[in-house]
Amino acid sequence: MPTTTRAAVLRHRGAARPYADSRPLSIETLTLDDPGPGEVLVAIKAAGLCHSDLSVINGDRPRPLPMALGHEAAGVVEALGPGVTDLQIGDHVVMVFMPSCGHCSPCAEGRPALCEPGAAANGRGELLTGRRALHAGTETLNHHLGCSAFAEHAVVSRRSLVRIDPDLPFEHAALFGCAVLTGVGAVVNTAGLRAGQSAVVVGLGGVGLASVLGALASGASPVVAVDLSEDKLALARSLGPEGGVQTVNAADADAVDQVRALTNGGADFVFEMAGSVRALDSAWRMTRRGGTTVTAGLPPPEAALAVNVVSLVGEERTLKGSYIGTCVPVRDIPRYVALFRQGRLPVDRLLSGTLALDDINAAFDALADGQAVRQVIQF
Repeated sequence: MPTTTRAAVLRHRGAARPYADSRPLSIETLTLDDPGPGEVLVAIKAAGLCHSDLSVINGDRPRPLPMALGHEAAGVVEALGPGVTDLQIGDHVVMVFMPSCGHCSPCAEGRPALCEPGAAANGRGELLTGRRALHAGTETLNHHLGCSAFAEHAVVSRRSLVRIDPDLPFEHAALFGCAVLTGVGAVVNTAGLRAGQSAVVVGLGGVGLASVLGALASGASPVVAVDLSEDKLALARSLGPEGGVQTVNAADADAVDQVRALTNGGADFVFEMAGSVRALDSAWRMTRRGGTTVTAGLPPPEAALAVNVVSLVGEERTLKGSYIGTCVPVRDIPRYVALFRQGRLPVDRLLSGTLALDDINAAFDALADGQAVRQVIQF
């Protein structure tokens, strides 16, 4: 029997700010098909607001509309579709916004973040199974990154879920599906940072601050955080031991020079997490000879970076992209949760506050204004 759910639906992109007035997300009552083969019905308990959602709302990342948004969430399994035998009703799960088929070339190489069928399904607004299970009357809606998690319930592919321990608070668990996977994974997996190497993080949203946590947990020294917000810089400093995180305000005219001075001429690894070409250019200039610049930011598709090729070659520089932190979610989420339990990855410090689904538009104003790190909707 189809499930009824309240969900945040985007029907038009590029709404005027403030969103509290223009209300680009409408809270609608939808119906969900029963889970089909390889699918699962999840009762959402917590869902985080991310810049990847904001980029769909403001039009920076075009997606097929209308679409039920949300991709960072945790919940409880309520029903299993045919063929799903490795989950049980009542299991607690984290959603992963890139489902992996397990059979394409990237999956076979151990790189599920690059799953080709998963990327194609996400681009079409479908589940990995090839269908859309969301309806408003006779209208079929698109799924956001296979999750559509700003809702009381969601039908997702089994391959979009990772089971977690039931005692992990949902508002913390949700962050592991995007912010932690992307930010910590960029440090641990994409960069392969080793203890004693220097790390700089440019852009201190949820993903950037998770990168700071990952750098600290990996033993990076020094760790430098860069942002325009003094509040976020203060939060970054508080994440490590006294003096463990040094900070630079990106608005300073000599911000690059300050970072290079703090890192003895440039950092081994610089992580750009702001989603800005200007920030990526600064990150490149903060990187030492022989160093690596890693970006997980997602600016508009037409954005381009000019790189000095002589510098790239003559200084043996590396520029790397990182998607979902080059993670294997079924491997990495349990590892990161274990570090959280040990106090070595205090993910809970990234939580700015909780809210109700009806307050989502105003919450995106706070995110767009840089006033929040991770706000989480609780159901």
